[in-house]
Amino acid sequence: MSNINPDPFTTRPEIEGTFGVVTSTHWIATAVGMATLEKGGNAFDAGVATAFTLQVVEPHLNGPLGEAPILVWSEANRRCDMICGQGVAPAAATIERFRELDLDLIPGTGLLAAAVPAAFGAWMRLLRDYGTMPLAEILGPAIGYAANGYPAVHQIGMTVAAVAELFRREWPSSAAIYLPNGAPPEPGRLFHNPTLAATYHRVLAEAGDGVRERQIERARHAWYHGFVAEAIDRFCRREKVFDSSGRSHGGLLTGDDLARWEAPVEAPVTLDYRGYTVAKGGPWSQGPVLLQQLALLQGFDLDGLDPLGAEFVHLVVECAKLAFADREAWYGDPDFVDVPMHTLLGNAYNDVRRKLLTEHASLELRPGSPEGRAPRVLVGGREAIFAGAGIGEPTIGGIGEPTVSKRGLVAGDTCHVDVIDRWGNMVSATPSGGWLQSSPAIPELGCCLGTRMQMFWLEEGLPTSLAPGKRPRSTLSPSMAFKDGKPYLAFGTPGGDQQDQWSLLMLLHHVHHGKNLQEAIDCPAFHTEHMPSSFYPRAAQPGLVAIESRFPEATRASLARRGHRLRVGDPWSEGRLSGCAREETPEGRILKAGANPRGMQGYAIGR
Repeated sequence: MSNINPDPFTTRPEIEGTFGVVTSTHWIATAVGMATLEKGGNAFDAGVATAFTLQVVEPHLNGPLGEAPILVWSEANRRCDMICGQGVAPAAATIERFRELDLDLIPGTGLLAAAVPAAFGAWMRLLRDYGTMPLAEILGPAIGYAANGYPAVHQIGMTVAAVAELFRREWPSSAAIYLPNGAPPEPGRLFHNPTLAATYHRVLAEAGDGVRERQIERARHAWYHGFVAEAIDRFCRREKVFDSSGRSHGGLLTGDDLARWEAPVEAPVTLDYRGYTVAKGGPWSQGPVLLQQLALLQGFDLDGLDPLGAEFVHLVVECAKLAFADREAWYGDPDFVDVPMHTLLGNAYNDVRRKLLTEHASLELRPGSPEGRAPRVLVGGREAIFAGAGIGEPTIGGIGEPTVSKRGLVAGDTCHVDVIDRWGNMVSATPSGGWLQSSPAIPELGCCLGTRMQMFWLEEGLPTSLAPGKRPRSTLSPSMAFKDGKPYLAFGTPGGDQQDQWSLLMLLHHVHHGKNLQEAIDCPAFHTEHMPSSFYPRAAQPGLVAIESRFPEATRASLARRGHRLRVGDPWSEGRLSGCAREETPEGRILKAGANPRGMQGYAIGR
């Protein structure tokens, strides 16, 4: 391992302790997680409390009716599990139904893109099966912030401002919550969502008292069979909602769809890399694409490369292009499609794929042919779709996030949480969806449905073709890594298609460049948008590399000479990474954590 260009300065210390560490994309949520540990809760209790708080304080990044894939390491079970908090398509969601509506793509906003809301069920499964604390204690902080207010971050107001006219004109239920006194929330002023607080109060009332596990099950019943499901069913049947297609549509989701769903628990997909075993979600997510990038990078000596040099950036970008091309060609819900995962991660396949790399940037989308299969990839577009849907209007961006249009279109706004407790239990989760800007608030609930189904294609015969009961191929992608076979690292980031690029960089800087967690997070970052976007309108930007201006001018010039199309961003504009680690030393276990300084919002706590 080399230590190239050592820089003793970091934006904040790498947190170290022995009792517990929590990190997330918002300081309030992180503090709630740490308070839960202090009360005697374990990492699973803390993860759930942190997540419900994130739903309140980051409503532009996630919501109660969104998704939450959760990686879990349990010391009691000695096993890494994935709780699949990704909902499925409604029974009425068929390609034929969308064709009847004269749609070629599933709109990125409104009601048509709503899958079964999975976040609540996933968090309840984690709390019931792995946690120790009663539901009221877990939900208490989130209810308090929703009812009594929290200081709104700048990005909430910016997001609401971008869609304010849409809310006023088309989505009055959202205007009622997010345009108090007719204006967006002001940064630093207390913002309330009393309707959401009332929703959770009612969940607790229906959960009642008694045995903790039964209480949690009654809460889940209230959500998926009771008043929450009824409100969703009623809203989707009765409302016609303006969406990114430029027209108004009702929803397809029903109470029966919710009643049939329960969060499954699966084994993660893993890959061994330089003494580490990296665990990711299955191909219903984009998780394995990080492993495919590692499998390609196995063939290069990254230890000797400058992390700010052109050769390192070029290799990582070109391997990402190949891996993401395979994501497009082969990933999908394995309950519906045969994904050749073993071959895609195998040495023989990657030895062949690696030979495609040259000194010049590829402008082609080049999926492989695992087991002799012929790939087929669709790419959306901007010109034709923008002309019809009015999407080419000015947008606002977030730190490490793509943009929000005036019609509520987003491309990756998400949050993240990692926790390790004093017993060694670990949680890594990437909650997302149910964004305030992408679907109108359901008046009785104070929150809105997700739009994850926009990741399906309305074309038969693809791994990601729409089908009832099928999971959309999500971008949500928490990570864990095991060092010499022992649980070691929980990490991740928001960022849509960028998640498994920025997470890869963090891991590479840690493994190859000797950087601690905070140094790896602070390190200048980049990503490519070469592949088709997972978000409406599904466009690709061949050869595009977004790179922070902290990279040396010589590096940028060299990349341009190699044919990369550079978009140079602000110095601190790429990624919202966080991570926690547990290191076993002869003297005992040390817990560590780091959080992203970009946007001045993420925070790590530990002691």
